[in-house]
Formats: sequence, structure tokens, C-alpha cells
Amino acid sequence: MVKKILQNKQLLRFGLVGLTATVIDFGLLFSLKNAGLPVISANIISTLLAFVFSFSANRKFTFRSTSKKLARQISRFIIVTLFGLWILQSIVIVAADPFISNLIDDQSLKLVIAKLLATIVSMTWNYIMYARVVFNDHDDKTTSKMV
Repeated sequence: MVKKILQNKQLLRFGLVGLTATVIDFGLLFSLKNAGLPVISANIISTLLAFVFSFSANRKFTFRSTSKKLARQISRFIIVTLFGLWILQSIVIVAADPFISNLIDDQSLKLVIAKLLATIVSMTWNYIMYARVVFNDHDDKTTSKMV
């Protein structure tokens, strides 16, 4: 399975973009906080800039989209990403809790494990939906009912 993943260049590019976006988000958050911005403001700015980077890099580098329908791609990207972030992650964290609680007593460790599982589910969702819905240039040739 690892060999198959390593052979999938698009999936590797997706992982690289996600990792870079995370570094941008964390780096800006702490830099802006250390520069004197309130945490909430610093987080909003860092998250927004990482989000913009993620869209642009996934569009051009990961999925190599040349679609002229940029507004449609942006709206789909926002919907897919927020759904994965808010809905899927919440469901997985809540659903995983009873199983993890039977194995681990440490509350912090339980949360970390649940969050990691949720992140894996969310990343899988994002990759599939970005490839099939957001950056699918073949969709330009057909009429779509989605945003």
C-alpha cells in the first residue's frame, strides 16, 4: 500500500501542499502573535492565508487545473473544506471517543488520537472531493448542479 501511495504523484503533491499550508498557518500564527497581535486576530490571518495558499497550490500544483471557472472552484473548495473540517472531524472525534476510552485513560492522549483519526478522514474526504468535484476540469464540459 505504501508503494502504491508513493507512486501516486498527485497524492504526494496533495500531501506536500497540506504540509506546507500547515507550516504557513502555524508559522504565521506564532509570528503574528509574537509581533503583538491578539491570538484571535493572528489565527484568523494565518488560517486565511494558509487557506488561500492551499487553494492556489492544489489548483495549480496538485491537480493542475486550467479551468476558467475560478469562482465555481473557489466556492466548491470552501464548501468541501469546511464540511471536512467542521462536520466530518466533529463526527469522527465524537464517534471515536467510546472506542478510545476503552483503551486509554489519559484524556489528552485520547483527544490527540481522536483528532488524528478525524484528520485522516477529513484529508481523505478533501482529496477525493478536490479531485472529483472542485478541480475536475472535465466538469467544465458538462452542466453541473453543484455550486
